[in-house]
Amino acid sequence: MSSSKPGLAERVHQRLFAALYRRTLLYNACWEDPALDRVALALQPQHRVLVITSGGCNALDYALCGPREVVAVDANPRQTALLELKIAGIRALDYDDFFRIFGEGWHPAFRELYLRRLRPQLSEFARQWWDRRLSWFSGRGWRSSFYYHGLSGLVARLMRTHIAQRPRLRRAIDDLLVVRDLAEQRRIYDQRVHPALWTRAVRWAVSRQATMSLLGVPTAQSREVRAAHAGGISGYIIDAIATVFRQLPLWTNYFWTVYLRGSYTRSCCPEYLTAAGFAALQAGLVERVRPVTDTVAGFLARCEQLFDRFILLDHQDWLGAHQPAELAREWGLVLARAAPGARAIWRSAHPQPAYLADLRLPDGSALAERLVYHRELAAELHRRDRVGTYGGFHIADLRC
Repeated sequence: MSSSKPGLAERVHQRLFAALYRRTLLYNACWEDPALDRVALALQPQHRVLVITSGGCNALDYALCGPREVVAVDANPRQTALLELKIAGIRALDYDDFFRIFGEGWHPAFRELYLRRLRPQLSEFARQWWDRRLSWFSGRGWRSSFYYHGLSGLVARLMRTHIAQRPRLRRAIDDLLVVRDLAEQRRIYDQRVHPALWTRAVRWAVSRQATMSLLGVPTAQSREVRAAHAGGISGYIIDAIATVFRQLPLWTNYFWTVYLRGSYTRSCCPEYLTAAGFAALQAGLVERVRPVTDTVAGFLARCEQLFDRFILLDHQDWLGAHQPAELAREWGLVLARAAPGARAIWRSAHPQPAYLADLRLPDGSALAERLVYHRELAAELHRRDRVGTYGGFHIADLRC
């Protein structure tokens, strides 16, 4: 990462991002592929897992692997409220109702189900949050889907509206979503989607930091992307989407299709939304998930438990740029709370973030000396990533 100080524009955008983060739900779904995580983590029944909550989907996915406990931590209480709502639904609803809410993104009787079965299980903050947002699950039509609410949902809705207003592009996307042959999928994308989608106006929009902030991408990550990609933000996004849409089967890629459709399908959805996954969680595995509102460092500082697995998502890009002392403190606490044989995984905007290579822990030792990377495994898994928007995927054993 560049050591230069952020300019005025970057500071303004960073304040915008921080303001949005403090006031709303950023992520209505997780944007990290848990199929890769399952391989990287090799979860065992005795493991205790710490994960940053985000949309809560992956905390439930890890629980399906049967570890002893999954502690889902997020500094944004709205993300905790979303996971609480999902847990309440797993406990209190049948599969069809649960899938209509979180799979299709709406339910005609959501208000009744919420008031009678879900609300009593929620924390006070979650009740207050969802009491004012019942419409997020109660509308009809694709524009009213839950997956078009929240900040990431707003950007998805704008893109879906853009597509809906262009009949040729809409038909091409519709065909792309139903094809079951990778060569045909690639042909449709190359000949019909790419030329119609990436207009000059769209390229300009996705290159703006304001758009990235709505997607939950802080300025520090945008800066990393610009440093690593000659085409800047828009070029990086175009190349990333082309890789996913051309090289990986879209019919199993629930990350992108939910934003194109506004809903999942029962054959293309996260594991917690499958009939088997829901049944396993409802049978007892959901009770192993514990939502917590706090920062990673804040939670670990007051926690006496040891953890075997840490899933740190991509928040270190932001800390490395804006709060390096807090990043050092967090890593010091991670290492202090790491059980023997512990492992951590995380994403980043850069394949090899310099801020981690140079980081000194609070005791003065180098973080790099405490991490044993699995670079070949990480690179192999990264090539199979159905999200495709991260520059790097990292797996490291921790020397406690």
